[in-house]
Amino acid sequence: MQSSLKGKVVLVTGGGRGLGHAIATMFAEAGAAGVVADLPSPTRMPPPPGMAALDCDVTSESSVAACVAATVEQFGRLDVVIANAGLVPGWRATENLDFDEWDRVMAVNARGVALTLAKTAGALSSTQGSVIVMASINSYAAHGRQMLYTASKHAVLGIVRAAARDLGPRGVRVNALAPGPIATEALLERIRHRASSGGTPTDAALQDLARSNAMGRLATTAEVAKAALFLASDAASGITGVLLPVDAGLQ
Repeated sequence: MQSSLKGKVVLVTGGGRGLGHAIATMFAEAGAAGVVADLPSPTRMPPPPGMAALDCDVTSESSVAACVAATVEQFGRLDVVIANAGLVPGWRATENLDFDEWDRVMAVNARGVALTLAKTAGALSSTQGSVIVMASINSYAAHGRQMLYTASKHAVLGIVRAAARDLGPRGVRVNALAPGPIATEALLERIRHRASSGGTPTDAALQDLARSNAMGRLATTAEVAKAALFLASDAASGITGVLLPVDAGLQ
């Protein structure tokens, strides 16, 4: 599976930290080169070996177009796109929705994915490449106080299925990953924040999440990256329009 990525060029949006950076690192280890694209930030991690870092705002049409053009100019082609950039808003009850926040999150999570697909479709058609979009278990489920995030990730699933239909005749595959709770720093920060406000202590909250899974543990960032590697590889050549959960058997 990994050998099929040797010489491939990947573009990872939201690749400066978290799951995006973990995916970029595993792709580099599998022989891929390319770009990790993200907003400038003091917490942004250096790109893995063989990868370049570029600034990119997925809500901006010109920014995404420039990032794609720079990737193709530097590496000569584009084979795989990981549309990972996304926001996780705070939980709010329906009556407390903040619609300025709604517009910001939708601009990144839904419009940003559509923009990424639109601006990479031509380059991917030339290589008969593939796209892996970071969706969520909230693409097919819902939880209380998470209307905005759930709506954005439901939209992502629709975008993926429509793009798979549009781009399939051109040899481009479009799939999505649906991670369950993953112990990224972003999740840990939210749990710590709730704990500091009188919520469940951090360790107990993580144990509660793990107990809800069939495997009795949380899936890891490495396991999400392996799933992305599979969907990008020749081993998944007949798979498109699919949402693949990576959730340790969330029940």
